Amino acid sequence: MAAHTSQSVAKAAGDGVGNADAARGPSRRTDSDGRKRGGLKRALATHWYAWAMIAPVVLVLGVIIGWPLVRGIYLSLTDANERNVSRTIGVRHIEATYEFVGLDNYAAVLSDPVFLQRLVWTVLWTVGCVSITFTLGLVLANMLNREFRGRAAYRMALILPWAVPGFVSVFAWRFLFNRDNGILNKVLDGGGIAAIPWLDDPTWAKFSVIAVNVWLGVPFMMVALLGGLQSIPGELYEAAEMDGASAWQRFRHITLPGLRAVSMTVILLSTIWTFNMFPVIFLLTRGGPGDSTEILVTQAFREAFITSPRDFAVSATWGVLILLLLMIFALVYRRSLRKQGEVW
Repeated sequence: MAAHTSQSVAKAAGDGVGNADAARGPSRRTDSDGRKRGGLKRALATHWYAWAMIAPVVLVLGVIIGWPLVRGIYLSLTDANERNVSRTIGVRHIEATYEFVGLDNYAAVLSDPVFLQRLVWTVLWTVGCVSITFTLGLVLANMLNREFRGRAAYRMALILPWAVPGFVSVFAWRFLFNRDNGILNKVLDGGGIAAIPWLDDPTWAKFSVIAVNVWLGVPFMMVALLGGLQSIPGELYEAAEMDGASAWQRFRHITLPGLRAVSMTVILLSTIWTFNMFPVIFLLTRGGPGDSTEILVTQAFREAFITSPRDFAVSATWGVLILLLLMIFALVYRRSLRKQGEVW
């Protein structure tokens, strides 16, 4: 009888604990959800001024970036061209007749040998420009980080290409590269060297566009790296010099690690800008001679504005593929930085 009574008491106690847990479980979840909602309300109440300040920026970015992006993705899934889009001729309005075709445009572009040709040259163009620009910018930044007479004047002279509008610089270089009347060939002719077809030969044209883009990009790289150099404590160099470290050892073990964060940022930005550098290619060579200097972004422009009929769907497809390639690069780049201990 006693055993039976004790078992009943234990069972009742267990049921009571289970019922209490069951009763407390939903309340805990409710409390947690309430805290989350309360935290969000408190954040909005505390930082409402910040939200109000960034709201116009978010709205503008949504209009000028978000809507064209969504529209471009939609067009890439259709067969839209200048013959079947909506248009107005005089007083007559013609409705759009293009149709949804799914991923057919992507399959057509990716299977076209032209895409691989443009991609290979775009990657070579980007790697060449960024690597040369970074090297020259680092060298010039190290030179300008030292005390010498006329340093301010040299800094101003090296920043000048950055201050001149890009299209003006490109047109100036186009005049310099002119085969018959260009200054460069005049100088070579004075030295008894035959004129070089800077913009008329595919190989020389590629060297020319890389040279112009490097000339335009070095000032930004130099200024960014110079700021990074000036943030490195001078005591590190003094201590290393007292310990007998050579100039190369100081550069390798102090300068390069000190510039790592700045270098990673400017390399990423320079890569994205160069990958999409439309003005230099289009204004200097228009993708020529032939299509030897055509990159992905100029090919997208050609599809939308030069070819006949203008194919808006294929142009949008090229644009979306460019965006995807840059997003993949940024993700891989970020992952490699995190593995190296960099936070980005």
